[in-house]
Amino acid sequence: MSAPTDQTPATPSATLTTHVGKHPGEPNVMDPALITDPFRGYGALREQGPVVRGRFVDDSPLWFVTRFDEVREVLRDARFANNRAHSGGGAGEDPLARMLEMFGVPKELDVYFLGSILNQDAPDHSRLRRLVSRAFTARKITDLRPRVTEIADALLDRLPEYAENGAVDLIEHFAYPLPITVICELVGIPEEDRPQWRVWGADLVSLEPGRLARSMPPMIEHIHELIGRRRAALTDDLLSDLIRAQDDDGSRLSDVEMVTMVLTLVLAGHETTAHLIGNGTAALLTHPDQLRLLRDDPALAPRAVHELMRWCGPVQGTQLRYATEDVELAGTRIARGDAVQLILVAANFDPRHYDDPERLDLTRHPAGHAENHVGFGHGMHYCLGATLARQEGEVAFDRLFSRYPDVRLAVAPEELKRDPLPGSWRLSSLPLYL
Repeated sequence: MSAPTDQTPATPSATLTTHVGKHPGEPNVMDPALITDPFRGYGALREQGPVVRGRFVDDSPLWFVTRFDEVREVLRDARFANNRAHSGGGAGEDPLARMLEMFGVPKELDVYFLGSILNQDAPDHSRLRRLVSRAFTARKITDLRPRVTEIADALLDRLPEYAENGAVDLIEHFAYPLPITVICELVGIPEEDRPQWRVWGADLVSLEPGRLARSMPPMIEHIHELIGRRRAALTDDLLSDLIRAQDDDGSRLSDVEMVTMVLTLVLAGHETTAHLIGNGTAALLTHPDQLRLLRDDPALAPRAVHELMRWCGPVQGTQLRYATEDVELAGTRIARGDAVQLILVAANFDPRHYDDPERLDLTRHPAGHAENHVGFGHGMHYCLGATLARQEGEVAFDRLFSRYPDVRLAVAPEELKRDPLPGSWRLSSLPLYL
């Protein structure tokens, strides 16, 4: 059994200007070899070295960090900042700002991306995280499980209605609706608005500049309107909690921060989980011995989700981080202001850390122990919604294979199509016979 590289990769979009090949010996994140087969592409870089010189989307230089130990080291190293302004070095415009310009995002909307909690460091990151962390505690998520199960069962019951020529697309009719319903209920997005959020989410992760530029203004305006409506009628959702925090002390949360928080939580809360469910289902269906293990022992589900996150997780690399001082990493000098990108897919297949890393093994991760992968990150920026994502994965796989014990792929594994997105591993669709 090997890493999931046998699905048909789509060709990276030709609508976005790329700089691939301009700097021989310095791979660009837009390199088709890294997008269509990140396991092999980034794996080759990992074997080239733990720190490899490369290029970002906008052609700016960066360092790829590729091996497990070094990726974990940087993730917990306070000398690397998420906010470029905190690095005190690096001439020219922020690479993320230049990327947004390439996508055609209006300049005045940059703040809603660049000001995200994902791009903040202490103390702002700590302040923002505290405001929302209560909604994602282990106890809160445990209490939410019956509702997640109820949503999953209702979606699964309706799957036969969507069959075309006997096949149902699990991505469209289950993998996406489950997490977007859960996160929207948690945050406080009205049911009638959720289909539009799915469209916006697809636009934001696409490689088509026009789509992103077209979606951003109405999405930001919608969130402002939603906040205004909710302020007039507070409930017990997360959005109401944010409004109360702002009303109690305006210095704790600005209007822009509130909009950005809603944007980040809703999009991050459903896009990645949807594709964990999609990727994981495809992996289990193509590894019947592992699916049999899970069927025979449902208590294996938490360990199984960890292994699926390692083996076919949807996020291949982190956001850029910046050295705040000169740093020596695995024998390479990273200068103050230099950008680094941590390649999670390379780290999660590092043979220095794992025995036979290409083998899918649901028993690989010891029960109850700390995570033995970096799919959800590590350190201060560890994924806020990881507990919820894991629970949704556990529920999704349990309920799907219980409700449809004979489910199987409707196409050959090599015919499955994937979206050609840098840093992401996601199915365009997952046709199944129930």
